[in-house]
Amino acid sequence: MAGNESKTTRRNVLSWLFRAGTGSVVAALVYRASGVNRSGRQVWQLDPRKCIQCGKCETECVLQPSAVKCTHGYVMCGYCKLCFGYFKPDASRLDEAAENQICPTGAIGRKFIETPYFEYTIKEPLCTGCGLCVKSCANFGNGSLYLQVRHDRCKNCNTCRIAEACPAQAFVRVSEHSPYLLKEKL
Repeated sequence: MAGNESKTTRRNVLSWLFRAGTGSVVAALVYRASGVNRSGRQVWQLDPRKCIQCGKCETECVLQPSAVKCTHGYVMCGYCKLCFGYFKPDASRLDEAAENQICPTGAIGRKFIETPYFEYTIKEPLCTGCGLCVKSCANFGNGSLYLQVRHDRCKNCNTCRIAEACPAQAFVRVSEHSPYLLKEKL
């Protein structure tokens, strides 16, 4: 019976410790790669696939102006002459005049690049989250403009007033570690 038992040697102990340590490292890497929200903290976000641009984001948010802002998916859009999120569909001219712009606050900037291309950018401090530009871009353009809750502004209420009022139920809870639902990545 004594012959069947293995002796505990320094080599055996070190080998066991090495295998246990390697297993622990592999388990930790798998856990981290799985994207599990370790804190469990959730934040509100607007799912751009469900949003119908109803205008409630501007009026229902506890903050004024709203924490919901227009986001521009440059990957989807690029430079162009005519932006349907910038110009009204019935614009008399394609220039920067306020009567030709769809945004009531002038939150979309237009910068000349080269003939005939322009770059369109969102001036977030001016954006109220009304969704007019987003609706026009979705109806007539490629949908590269969409609304997102800006977490540097949001109070993260337990019960979001916009989520309660949203007729499309487009507000969802997401992990605070990946709080943005970018349309170009969906």
